[in-house]
Amino acid sequence: MLAMTDAAADAITALTAQEGKQETGGLRFEVQAQQDSGAQLALSVADQPEAGDQVLGTEGGARVFLEPQAAQFLDDKVLDVQQDESGQLNFAVMPQPAPGAPPV
Repeated sequence: MLAMTDAAADAITALTAQEGKQETGGLRFEVQAQQDSGAQLALSVADQPEAGDQVLGTEGGARVFLEPQAAQFLDDKVLDVQQDESGQLNFAVMPQPAPGAPPV
């Protein structure tokens, strides 16, 4: 199952609040194109999950909606937020650490 860092959860909460969708909305992942090396994902702020979406939530209220193909692709990943050189926040998907591995 996709894991979420606290920073990613905070960013999702802020994003859905900014869009006026904090009550039922969330960040939706959808596969746009599938390649041998992975998948190209589309992100959007959605009012609610679509039929068949896997819904992940945190105690803080951040919600992520995963279209079925995206849920399969992201099953062993961690969603994080990283800041680029210009100060812009970007969502990043990384492999989950192996059990017992030290945190990165």
